[in-house]
Amino acid sequence: MVTPPEPYAARLDIDYPEKLDRFTTFFRLIWIIPIAIISSLLSATANSTVTVIDESGEVVSYVTNSGGGIASGLFFATLLMIVFRERYPRWWFDFAREFARFGARVGSYLALLTDRYPSTVEEQAVHLEIDYPDVEQDLNRWLPLVKWLLAIPHYFVLALLGIIAFFAIVIAWFAILFTGRYPRGLFDYVVGVGRWGLRVHAYAFLLVTDRYPPFSLR
Repeated sequence: MVTPPEPYAARLDIDYPEKLDRFTTFFRLIWIIPIAIISSLLSATANSTVTVIDESGEVVSYVTNSGGGIASGLFFATLLMIVFRERYPRWWFDFAREFARFGARVGSYLALLTDRYPSTVEEQAVHLEIDYPDVEQDLNRWLPLVKWLLAIPHYFVLALLGIIAFFAIVIAWFAILFTGRYPRGLFDYVVGVGRWGLRVHAYAFLLVTDRYPPFSLR
């Protein structure tokens, strides 16, 4: 008797829509602008301009980068907490999970996987789960320092899969306009790429698991 594999610490599933609205699909890139602005503000890099006077008395201005927004700040803070304190504050985790859920809803709407406008609160048709880790029992305190490096093979694969997913979404856009349906094979593929990306994100940046992400769309 074969024992089924243990579920990964980060999971994504999206309800398959039997029918999609042709009108909102046609104008999707316009409809998504307001919620995309909100998402980008949360994850954008903050810049500031610094003005100095050099030795010749000339005024010189340059732009400094202050980080990658909430997401990157949370990553570095979590890394330090795990390495030095072996803790993952629950409220940090809850925020990171809800932020990932919000991003998944926005991404799913952009990829035409759902007609429902992304909510900042409700789960809707996008089901994303991330398990809260027991740091002392489940995580190696030093591994977060190199996880981003160990995940490099996934970055290359995901870049290729993402290009294919882009063309799959374009094909699905035409299919929806003519039939009102998202071809099931294309739907499963695009969701699979999102699922793969979530596992890599949970491993390398959310730092919730030490289990290496599988190379799989399932």
